[in-house]
Amino acid sequence: MVMPDALQLLREDHNKVKQLFKEFEGAEEKQEKQRIANEALTELEIHAEIEEEIFYPRMMKEPGVEDMMLEAEEEHLVAKNLIAELRSMRSVNERYEAKFKVLSEYVLHHIQEEETEMFPKAAELGRDFLNEAGAEMSSRKMELMQSGGVKRT
Repeated sequence: MVMPDALQLLREDHNKVKQLFKEFEGAEEKQEKQRIANEALTELEIHAEIEEEIFYPRMMKEPGVEDMMLEAEEEHLVAKNLIAELRSMRSVNERYEAKFKVLSEYVLHHIQEEETEMFPKAAELGRDFLNEAGAEMSSRKMELMQSGGVKRT
């Protein structure tokens, strides 16, 4: 099996959560919305973890990207706070759907910035960079998925 490079892996994750956001919008039953939201939250947690552990530190070593990377890290903090709030809420809470919608809009903005600003910079770093990061990220993602996701404190 050929491992995806870093950008392929991240784009696949982005597409998966975008699809889950659409499914959430289209779902009518609270139970179905809860299931979709839980899946999306887990996907987002794992995605953020592999970016923060592997991709972002590798990118930070490159000249001229520090501001962009710091902004991305701050955006992750905001998203993680929203995820934690959603995890602590019951889906019957009247604010749950509104908060999930805010998270989805926020994440879609973050994805747009990554794909239009950060990914082109990463692509300039070459195949070796992308393949090495992709292999490490794929391995870590599998570990996290098999262990049930990111450990929350």
